[in-house]
Amino acid sequence: MKEIARILVVSRMTRSCRKAVHHGVSLAKKYNAELNVIHVAHNLFWMEGWNLPMISIQDAYQKEIAEIRRELDEILKKENDTGMAIREIIRKGDPTKEILKTVQEEKIDLLVMLAHEEGRLEQFLFGRSNEEIVRRMPCSVMLVKEDSQT
Repeated sequence: MKEIARILVVSRMTRSCRKAVHHGVSLAKKYNAELNVIHVAHNLFWMEGWNLPMISIQDAYQKEIAEIRRELDEILKKENDTGMAIREIIRKGDPTKEILKTVQEEKIDLLVMLAHEEGRLEQFLFGRSNEEIVRRMPCSVMLVKEDSQT
């Protein structure tokens, strides 16, 4: 089995991503691995072909993202305060392409992400990224099952 030295956790800026981050932290501690968390900013409201700005929906979306970001920052700060170095990577663009590019550039050994069912809204927001990422990934992938209680 290949040594796990670099772990990348995919954060989709949803509350349920906290569970994937916790799994990444746990695995990084167990294997004494480098831990990275990637956030891919995907501006879905100003995509090509959209003619009408949806200011109220966009404002609500931005507020929700800011709140989730604060929660994730608290998790990462808590771990950083205990001496665990967690590197955040922020990219803009298509989530699948940016995650794949980061895995290759950073020589990631294990990708950790949620294994949730992607409904129509998630497909709209992120594309069919889970399926595409798993198929194209050059490293091992850990899919974290989301509890119905989260």
